[in-house]
Amino acid sequence: MPFTAPIPPPGEQPLAPTPYRDLPRTPGASAMANRFHIDRSSATEEFGLACQRLIPWPGGEETPVGAMACFLRPGGDSDPDCHNQDEVMIILAGSGAVTLDGVLEPPFRAGDLVVLPRNQEHVVHNTGDAELSWVSLYWPLREPALPTDDTDGSRGADTTDRTDTTDGNKEVAA
Repeated sequence: MPFTAPIPPPGEQPLAPTPYRDLPRTPGASAMANRFHIDRSSATEEFGLACQRLIPWPGGEETPVGAMACFLRPGGDSDPDCHNQDEVMIILAGSGAVTLDGVLEPPFRAGDLVVLPRNQEHVVHNTGDAELSWVSLYWPLREPALPTDDTDGSRGADTTDRTDTTDGNKEVAA
């Protein structure tokens, strides 16, 4: 079924009922959708910037991806970060750039999407005069162990647990 807006534009007729929009609500039943507000005041300091963890949420089920909102002060730089997870930054406000494995990439601004490949060190720079904010999506949720250099076959794979046990997941927002 294609997406249709529940509120018609001015001068247009209301939409016809759909099986989803007009389901009766059971009195006293909790909502099926969770809603969170991205808000800097809910962020804590991590990775040299302010981060608000979004996915997984407290009490939520295990998810295949993680997400957090990130806020970086004007002129600020995140701490260097490198992880065995892919990451996508959706830029919400401000402007900046990222250094990826020592190379300064072209600048980005609000509305851009920045893809950070796994296992490449990155530092986010706020190049503007306003706070830079973005949502970072990363996967898999838990960082897989990297194989070690096993030239003689004696050591096998690196089985180091790289999970951040503070919140049950390895976060990679910067």
